[in-house]
Amino acid sequence: MADRSVPGVEDVPRLARWLADSGVPGGGLPAVTMIAGGRSNLTYLLEFPPAGAGDGQRPAGPGAGPEPAALLVLRRPPLGHVLPTAHDMAREYRVLSALHGTAVPVPRPLALCQDPAVIGAPFYVMEHVPGQVLRSREDAERVTPAQAGAISELFVQMLAAIHGLDVQAAGLAGFGRPAGYLTRQLARWQRQWELSVTREVPGYAELVARLTDRLPPDAGAGAHGGAGVLVHGDFRLDNMLLMTAPRPQIAAVLDWEMSTLGDPLADLGLTLVYWSEPGEETLPAFTAGASATTAPGFGRRDQLAARYAALTGRDLARLGYYTAFGCFKLAVVMEGIHARFLQGKTVGEGFEREGTAVPSLIERAHRMLDSDG
Repeated sequence: MADRSVPGVEDVPRLARWLADSGVPGGGLPAVTMIAGGRSNLTYLLEFPPAGAGDGQRPAGPGAGPEPAALLVLRRPPLGHVLPTAHDMAREYRVLSALHGTAVPVPRPLALCQDPAVIGAPFYVMEHVPGQVLRSREDAERVTPAQAGAISELFVQMLAAIHGLDVQAAGLAGFGRPAGYLTRQLARWQRQWELSVTREVPGYAELVARLTDRLPPDAGAGAHGGAGVLVHGDFRLDNMLLMTAPRPQIAAVLDWEMSTLGDPLADLGLTLVYWSEPGEETLPAFTAGASATTAPGFGRRDQLAARYAALTGRDLARLGYYTAFGCFKLAVVMEGIHARFLQGKTVGEGFEREGTAVPSLIERAHRMLDSDG
C-alpha cells in the first residue's frame, strides 16, 4: 500500500474530511500516490479502501471476492516558483466541466477546492479513467506498428476535434480572447522567462525579435461566429490515456492547464515540436517530450501536418513560424521547471535533464524560422 502522505499532499486526513464534506465518492482514508510523468501541475492517485474493509464485514454470497478499491485523481499546482497566471486550477476545472460529455473525452470533474488550507494549494478531484500512457520507446513496444499507425490517426483527429468544438455551445465563450492571441502569448511568455531564467541562453533575445517581426495574422479568431477556437496548449501523445483493445481509442485527453481560446495553428506547432521521429531520441531538445513516437508505425510530422490540413482545411503555409513559436514556448516552460529543480522544489525523477533542452529548443526555433513560408 502506498504511503498515506506524499510531498504536496501531506495532511491526508484533512483532505479526506474535505472530500466527504464535498460529497465526493470514496470513503475512508485514501492512500496517495504521485502519478509520474508530469512536469508542471502535480497529479496524484487517491486509492480508497474497499467498502467494509477494516470493519469486520466480509463480502456476502458464495465465492464473493473483495470489492475493488475506489480510485480518484487529484491535481494541484507544483511546489514552489509558481509563476503569475499559471497553474489556475479553476480554469482547468472549468474546461473539464465543459468538455465532459462532448466529442473530446476527458475525466469527469468532481470537486474544486480553492482553499489552500486543505492541502497547501488549490486543487481539484476527478474520476479515474483507465488507460495507458505512451511516453517512452519502451512504452511504445506495447503496441504493434499497425496500432501505432491507428493511434497516429486518432491523435490528429482529436486535435482537429478540439479545434472544431463549438465553444459557445460548450459554455466556453469568454474562456479566452481569440483576437491578438499570438501577440499576447509572446508578451506573456517573455514575462515568464524573465521570472524563471537562471542563466544566459544564447539566441533567446534574437528569437524573440524574429518572432515579433514575423508575427502572422490571427488564425481562428473568427471561427464559430467569432467565439473563437479552443486550444489545448500542451497537446502531445503522453497527455492522453489510450486503450488498445479491441482496437485503439483515446480514453481521455489530459492536462488542460494551458488551454484557452486562441490560434489553433499554435497548438499544432507545439504538437509537432513534441512529436519526435526515429533518430531524434537522444537530441537534448527531445528530453522535453516523448520518445514513443520514434517506434515503428507512428506517422511522421509532415504526415500529421498534412492530415490536419485535410481534416480542418486550414492553410499551413506559416507552419515554420508556428513550430518556432512552439519551441519558444516550450523553452520558457522548461526553464521554469529547471528553476524549480535548482530550488529543490520538483517532485519525481528526471528533472535534472530539463534544463539541457532549453538552448537546443531555441536553436531549433531559429532553424524553423529560416524555413517559415
